[in-house]
Amino acid sequence: MDYAKAAREVCANIGGKDNVLSAAHCATRLRLVIADNSKCNTKAIEDIDGVKGVFEASGQLQIIFGTGTVNKVYDAFIKETGISGGDREDIKRAAAGRQNVFQRAIKTLGDIFVPIIPAIVASGLLMGILEGLCNVWPQMAQSGTYTIIHLFSNAAFVFLPVLIAMSAAKAFGGNPYLGAVIGMIMIHTDLVNAWSVAGMEASEIPSAGVWFGLYEVPLVGYQGHVIPVVIAVWLMSWIERKLHKIVPEIIDLFVTPLLTVLVTGYLTLTVIGPVFSTLENYVLAGAQALIAIPFGIGGFLIGAAYAPTVVAGVHHMYNALEAGLLSAGGLNTWMPIATAANVAQGAAALALALKTKNRKIKSVALPASLSAFLGITEPAIFGVNIRYMKPFVAGCIGGAFGGLVAGITGVGATAYGITGVFGFLITTNYAFQYALVMAVAFAAAFFVSWLLYRDERQNPEEERRGGPRTQEKAVLIHSPMNGEVILLSEVPDETFAKEMLGQGAAIIPSSGEVVSPVDGVVSMVPGTLHAVGLTADGGAEILIHVGIDTVERKGRGFEMAVHEGERVKAGQLLLKVDLESVAKAGYDLTTPVIVTNPENYQSVRVAGKGTIEAGARLIELFQ
Repeated sequence: MDYAKAAREVCANIGGKDNVLSAAHCATRLRLVIADNSKCNTKAIEDIDGVKGVFEASGQLQIIFGTGTVNKVYDAFIKETGISGGDREDIKRAAAGRQNVFQRAIKTLGDIFVPIIPAIVASGLLMGILEGLCNVWPQMAQSGTYTIIHLFSNAAFVFLPVLIAMSAAKAFGGNPYLGAVIGMIMIHTDLVNAWSVAGMEASEIPSAGVWFGLYEVPLVGYQGHVIPVVIAVWLMSWIERKLHKIVPEIIDLFVTPLLTVLVTGYLTLTVIGPVFSTLENYVLAGAQALIAIPFGIGGFLIGAAYAPTVVAGVHHMYNALEAGLLSAGGLNTWMPIATAANVAQGAAALALALKTKNRKIKSVALPASLSAFLGITEPAIFGVNIRYMKPFVAGCIGGAFGGLVAGITGVGATAYGITGVFGFLITTNYAFQYALVMAVAFAAAFFVSWLLYRDERQNPEEERRGGPRTQEKAVLIHSPMNGEVILLSEVPDETFAKEMLGQGAAIIPSSGEVVSPVDGVVSMVPGTLHAVGLTADGGAEILIHVGIDTVERKGRGFEMAVHEGERVKAGQLLLKVDLESVAKAGYDLTTPVIVTNPENYQSVRVAGKGTIEAGARLIELFQ
């Protein structure tokens, strides 16, 4: 391969070197941040020699070359463009800087509300379980056990402003404990509980003269509010950062927290709280009015539009909306409509999986559809439905009809963060209605997808090659690790799951030793030590990629036992991985074992799923 030529062609088809803001690479992908994406010719890039796939993600243009190639193309690209290279963190920062204000705001909402989902889910599940038990055994509501567990179940909602404040402070770069103080101020016991105000006369609500007596502010807490807390903590974080820069270090520890809490607290109770709580009430009232449009029309519209917002990446804003609905009324009526949309995308993918005669498409679509029924829709949407579009449209239609049922029945949940089958746990008072929502969404999407989808007709050469083959000789690739074998389509990374780098299998490891699966030569050892490339004596090119996104570890937890160009025997130690430390750092340890030149073989087969030991048969190559 002519690496310089590939680099020149990449540069030409992304709008030239002046259109490149930043460049980096990992073990498989050239990662670029482009100033103007409209200048990129993605189709032409896909046709460049050596390119195995192109896609955009997180503001980056990612061009897949594969191991042993991407680093050489990257070096040639840096030389061609004259820009200075960076690492993945540089790329992430550059990509984030290109997002518009709306995109950054949506991302920030996700950064704030996603981390507190476990607390909300725990409380919602407890609440749902209690309600379900009381439906079966009404006397339980009078028991001491009920009283205690009920206290547990609503704790996260009673103190939700504190949870939001801590999470928001982390997202905005402030001190999370100062953020917690601001949250506590907003629900302090000296303020009238917001849920008690509805039963009080206006004259009974205490108030205080503020801003030198210019006006009176009600001394009411902000239980049930979300947005005022986020705005208040954003201001707090901004003030704190400014003070850290101007206050002398010797008194910074005392002065900065004091002024930060004093200024933010006063502005919160006198300006931010009153203004933004009113605005939030309008937003929540608007959402509730949309859902409540007669005859379920609101649910129909939301169900149809939900999946496109997932594709656009703006669905994280719904977390804030759902949290507000729960805090204000204790019932999340948005979640069942989201379930309708998710189940419908799964049903559309399932119809494709059952109808297609293409084994590769079937192997991707079937597990993707099942994950959607459990609430994880990205594999179904991005891996299957969007690629063939008609199933995606079918999913939107199914989501619309499921949302229609949700709007008519008024079904609601006691938490957010859970959809699909597991949603029954937080919709115990609406189990029948929730099941009906899922059934209607499934049936409509499945029927439309089955009706619309057709396999693309292969050209005569592909049909000829797809016919019966005489498989004369099998080349064996053994397992490099002890663990559990899964299919590549089950790997939580689009590049591997879609076989952009090649075909093979993946292992969920149970031990940290990685041994050579073949006799051959070490063709690639990245500086981050998280992967190793081999060329087998028979010509098979193999990539062992330990974990997902473990390039970010920069070698921590990995110890390489071989060097590039070294000859190895099957079973020889290649590298050691500290599985515990890598897992504790939050990385998925799933290890793809890829044949990167499958075009040299008639077929690539996985020997079987399940538990495997290092040295056992893993992949069979038929020539």
